[in-house]
Amino acid sequence: MIEVSMSTALPASPDEVWKKVGAFDALHTWHPAVQSSEVEGKTRRLHLAGGTELVEELVDSDEAGHSYTYRIIDAGPLPVEGYESTIRVEGGKNGGSTVTWSSRFEPVGDPMAARSAIEGIYQAGFDNLGKLLS
Repeated sequence: MIEVSMSTALPASPDEVWKKVGAFDALHTWHPAVQSSEVEGKTRRLHLAGGTELVEELVDSDEAGHSYTYRIIDAGPLPVEGYESTIRVEGGKNGGSTVTWSSRFEPVGDPMAARSAIEGIYQAGFDNLGKLLS
């Protein structure tokens, strides 16, 4: 089992950041790799650049605590199995916030390549959030 946890500090309030990232169907509005998404019940289908798709399921959502947890049902091109992840927004320094994106999964193939792929996804999302919220 591999665990990945990454955080980024943002100059916006937790409520402002949560408005951007908190909706399960909003990933396409802030992550550059996701072109669109469709949500039906607790399942979202993410359409990625290049035409591939991921299917994910909402496991838990805590609006007051600014977090949600999801699992991947169909990993598409990602080299992972049993992937479960949480996105959490907390108060940070000087009225800003900290976003933490963490996961656990089994790698498919090379463990370092799987870790690197997930870290790259998180970093791309954080980088774009920084642009959108500064």
